[in-house]
Amino acid sequence: MTAIASSSTSAGASSPDATRDTTPYTFEEKRKRIFAIFAASSGNLVEWFDFYVYAFCAIYFAPSFFPKSDPTVQLLNTAGVFAAGFLMRPIGGWLFGRLADRKGRKTSMVTSVVMMCVGSLVIACLPTYAQIGAWAPALLLAARLLQGLSVGGEYGTTATYMSEVAMRGQRGFFSSFQYVTLIGGQLLAVVAVVVLQQLLTEAELKAWGWRIPFVLGALAAVVALMLRRTLTETASTKTRAAKGAGSVAELFKHHKRAFLVVLGYTAGGSLIFYTFTTYMQKYLVNSAGMSIKTASNVMTACLFLYMCMQPLFGALSDRIGRRSNMLLFGALGALMTVPVLSNLQNVSSPLMAGVLITLALAVVSFYTSISGIVKAEMFPPEVRALGVGLSYAVGNAIFGGSAEYVALGLKSIGHESYFYWYVTAMMGVAFLVSLLLPKQATYLHNDK
Repeated sequence: MTAIASSSTSAGASSPDATRDTTPYTFEEKRKRIFAIFAASSGNLVEWFDFYVYAFCAIYFAPSFFPKSDPTVQLLNTAGVFAAGFLMRPIGGWLFGRLADRKGRKTSMVTSVVMMCVGSLVIACLPTYAQIGAWAPALLLAARLLQGLSVGGEYGTTATYMSEVAMRGQRGFFSSFQYVTLIGGQLLAVVAVVVLQQLLTEAELKAWGWRIPFVLGALAAVVALMLRRTLTETASTKTRAAKGAGSVAELFKHHKRAFLVVLGYTAGGSLIFYTFTTYMQKYLVNSAGMSIKTASNVMTACLFLYMCMQPLFGALSDRIGRRSNMLLFGALGALMTVPVLSNLQNVSSPLMAGVLITLALAVVSFYTSISGIVKAEMFPPEVRALGVGLSYAVGNAIFGGSAEYVALGLKSIGHESYFYWYVTAMMGVAFLVSLLLPKQATYLHNDK
């Protein structure tokens, strides 16, 4: 399976008017494509485990790097470092997108997983504030910036690769496994914390136990590296050598509208995703009054169900179209956000909390299941990784990375409910922007 057809065509040839390739896949070709999806997504899982484990361990290591008495202030500081990691994403989206479009998707994916491994190892070995003073939070920030750079490149390249290698007519289903592994990485991060909570006391977790998941993540990255080195390149030599390949100037000269559309719905999608996943554990503890252990158990169950939903909603998009998926996402997200978050604030039953969060995540799945393919179909192969990665990274950095920081900030001044309406407004924006999506994909639709 050398450079598949979707990446060997030019912007002009890969258009809605092109003749659709209906040649059936051979058994061997199907096998190779499915293995490629597995290998690419396994690396994606490790990358996101490493990135998310920071968020779920923050409750335990915050006092070691930000020694203040107020727990909310500590969480604000760690959330600030988390957000700083997101601010590196646009740079990573540009750097790795350019690398993927000019040197190949495989090269970009291998490089990103190596960088994530290094970042995790640094955090695992960091001395505390008590040992080296202000250098501790400074080095923590540096490690998060490196991880942010890596993840900024990971999303766009993996989304592009999996969209290109997925089988025609089933691209929504197969590309949904990017978010299966993205959520899987987040789920494994939660599971790692839950297991450690059973084995260690809270004092041990705060003293040294929080380092264990970072070590595990670094080791798993080595396995991911080996798998990714077996991948077959999907970008042809012709595509990589094309004039303007991986160029920001080319992207904005010919595909500015597509970039802005993707940026528009990514803003709302990233905000609501991080609200009901990463931030939700802290919300259950700080606002609903649950214990850390109970909140972790609730989120573990919810994330597992959320992960299982992705292929179903991805397959749905193959039947009803990406545009319909996105319109349902924006409309339902705008309608349910305030009621769900308001009820969660006063919920006393962990079961009811789980039901409400799962309901919200089902709505989010209309977007996340097709997050990669709905972007990849907007750009031609010579700027696809750059277009997908940069637009996603900018929207994600501004709105996703700041989600819990904004939520905690509004809570600290007594206006937590303002955050609910902020998310709702962004869902309205996502709906309006999704109206601009074409009814038939601009690119990839006709490619084998």
